[in-house]
Amino acid sequence: MKVKLSIQRRGSSLFEGTYDVTDSDSFGRACADAWEQIRTRRLDKATSVGALIDIMHQNVLDELQGAEITLSKI
Repeated sequence: MKVKLSIQRRGSSLFEGTYDVTDSDSFGRACADAWEQIRTRRLDKATSVGALIDIMHQNVLDELQGAEITLSKI
């Protein structure tokens, strides 16, 4: 089934994507993709090497703390 995976925190969208989820493996891949895209976006925001090193040491879980994850059937 096609689903929309949305992650929001404090009213702002951290991630939104559409996936074909049929079992636990495909659901896991969707979540892993969301994780990687959030991580990549954070790294892309670095304005210097020092900022990049700081971001690399921060965990994506810090950004996801208090986030709301929603699955909607499409």
